[in-house]
Amino acid sequence: MTERATLGVAVIGTGKMGADHVGRIHEVVSGARVSAVVDVDAERAKTIAARVDGCTAYTDPASAMAADDVDAVLIASPGPAHEAALLQAFEHDLPVLCEKPLTPDAASALRVVEAERRLGRRRAQVGFMRRYDTEYMKLKALLETGQLGRPLMLHNRHRNAASPPFFTSSMLISDSVAHETDVTRWLLGHEITAVTVLRPTPSANAPEDLQDPQFVVLETDGGALADVEIFVNCGFGYQVQAEVVCERGTARIGDGHAMVTNMAGRWGGTIAQDFVERFADAYDREVQAWVDATRRGEVTGPSVWDGYAAAAVCEAGVRSLNEGGRMTVELVERPALYG
Repeated sequence: MTERATLGVAVIGTGKMGADHVGRIHEVVSGARVSAVVDVDAERAKTIAARVDGCTAYTDPASAMAADDVDAVLIASPGPAHEAALLQAFEHDLPVLCEKPLTPDAASALRVVEAERRLGRRRAQVGFMRRYDTEYMKLKALLETGQLGRPLMLHNRHRNAASPPFFTSSMLISDSVAHETDVTRWLLGHEITAVTVLRPTPSANAPEDLQDPQFVVLETDGGALADVEIFVNCGFGYQVQAEVVCERGTARIGDGHAMVTNMAGRWGGTIAQDFVERFADAYDREVQAWVDATRRGEVTGPSVWDGYAAAAVCEAGVRSLNEGGRMTVELVERPALYG
């Protein structure tokens, strides 16, 4: 199939993530340009649009999607606004890259799955960017060789220097552990069937009433166990690590020791301070892959089914956090569209 000319992208949402994507498409990604930005804050949208020649600012996603110079949509607005934007994009038959979460809950995510299924073909990719991180890709490739044997356990650590002021205890699951939910499914090739959230004594560095850290145990239909240490006020930086334990060996990523210095009687290195810094290359690779596939008339990468599955797991996790105990994950039958 002949590739499209330069792709005109409408970026919906111009907060931290949206503004970062505008800069990425404008300065890093090839084959695309930002033709529109959308935000309910008109002045912020105008400010972002002014940075890109020929970019138009909108306050309404539907108006941007109807523009002649918009060929695709990147959704980076808050999660509760994703469903409406996705359904509008489907109505306009526009390919979409939607930042995670697909939607904030399993019911709305399933509505998106059903809407795309009715189209009869995939139109959306979900922004689980860790699948595009070099270290995670190497780990996935190693597991697929079978050299280590069957995976038995997966240990995940996810630490932030400090949580945003609006963060709640449930958001540690729905906004943070959502990533580990996806990489567990992706790395192991299993669905997650049950979740248990344990509550250690909160850190003195955590805001009042924030249950931080949390320890999450995931059970899979392949018989493996995964655990997640989520600690969003660790104080020292942003750190993501994973270790898979298999029948014939183990493999670990995320140590972050690309450069170690020795000076003045000390050795050490640096630790990224936020997710944008740690996963900058992964975001670049993700958006470039989406643009390339879209220009070929294809949709690749994490699907809305993956977004739905993550939402269902996180819902079960929040129930476990609030009510205690083990919670099963209920998924509908996977439509044939998603393999």
